[in-house]
Amino acid sequence: MTETLYTNIARLVTARPGPQRGAAMRDLQVIPDAALLVRDGVIAWVGERTAAPAAAHTHDLGGVAVVPGLTDPHTHAVWAGDRLADFEARISGVPYEEILARGGGIRSTMRATAAASVEDLIALARPRLQALRASGVTTAEVKSGYGLDFGAERRMLAAVRALQPDFGLVPTLLIHVPPTEARAEYVQGVCEDLIPQVAREGLAGAVDVFCEKEAFTVAETRRIFTAARAHGLHLKLHADQFQTLGGTELACELGALSVDHLEASGAAQVAALAASDTVATVLPGVTLHLGLPAAPARALIDAGAILAVGTDLNPGSSPLFSAQLALALAVRLNGLTPAEALTAGTVNAAHALGLTDRGALAPGQRADFLALHSADWRDLTYTLGGNPVRDVFTGGTPA
Repeated sequence: MTETLYTNIARLVTARPGPQRGAAMRDLQVIPDAALLVRDGVIAWVGERTAAPAAAHTHDLGGVAVVPGLTDPHTHAVWAGDRLADFEARISGVPYEEILARGGGIRSTMRATAAASVEDLIALARPRLQALRASGVTTAEVKSGYGLDFGAERRMLAAVRALQPDFGLVPTLLIHVPPTEARAEYVQGVCEDLIPQVAREGLAGAVDVFCEKEAFTVAETRRIFTAARAHGLHLKLHADQFQTLGGTELACELGALSVDHLEASGAAQVAALAASDTVATVLPGVTLHLGLPAAPARALIDAGAILAVGTDLNPGSSPLFSAQLALALAVRLNGLTPAEALTAGTVNAAHALGLTDRGALAPGQRADFLALHSADWRDLTYTLGGNPVRDVFTGGTPA
């Protein structure tokens, strides 16, 4: 048995365990002059230092604030190639359709990724995940979706599996973009070949679908979800980024873990999410990078939805390598309070991945936590550009 008591914590600040809705997202537990007991990677006790139990080892954290480790519930951290030419063209006013015609856009990433080996993808993804870790991420979802052909999708997921032990990754099969031809056959292959194979090999625990006019219809999404559920996989959805087609309502009806993006969501989608246990995941990096309207996070929280925040780390729409910065942007662009942002990036983000054993600093939870540089936890959502995170602990061990 290993046992360490972490002491000299100016303030320990955490959301309550489990998903939080509405005003409860602002109800943080704040313990001044705190201590934290970790036993075999799990929190055994938390409270004021003067009441701390004896422990085999102690670790002085130096009088700083401590918060839970962050969960990033939405990333595309495995890809090859770059989109720098697209970025330059877009900010010069070139329409996306013309960028696609030039051979750019998402299909350029798909070509480069499909041509990469598993070893190439691992080498490319590792520094991105190291950047997320330095920003405070102790658990991150990573999606496939840039392969299109099924072999490339499986290689992406194999790369995630190889990196999983080092970074606490949760792999998701993303059905991202349909082919330009033989669309019906592709959807059939996804349902009858790709999903069963991924489930059988344990390459992913969930299936995500991009439900938009330029991607998959609601009917196609329902069919893919039916296949995913038949093979014991959770459901997730990209929806309402550009249009509201009914994808959010479908996800809530079927009990999906989360619906992500939501920039175009209106009153009907807010109401559906508030009445469900499906997490609304907002991605402020997309708003910043593409100039899209911000997702209605304030309305979602006020209506009682479970709200999470992710980076959407990807080469095209959100080259954001910091979950801390995503939370800071959510405060500024989506109208969250600092307390709501902390909850959105911890327990609610974990819930968006179907995880119940992390996200809060409470007995029985995984000992994933952050020691900040300062004694005030609000630096986590205040700081822009610098990194307020001094130390990252996973399972009670420095990462």
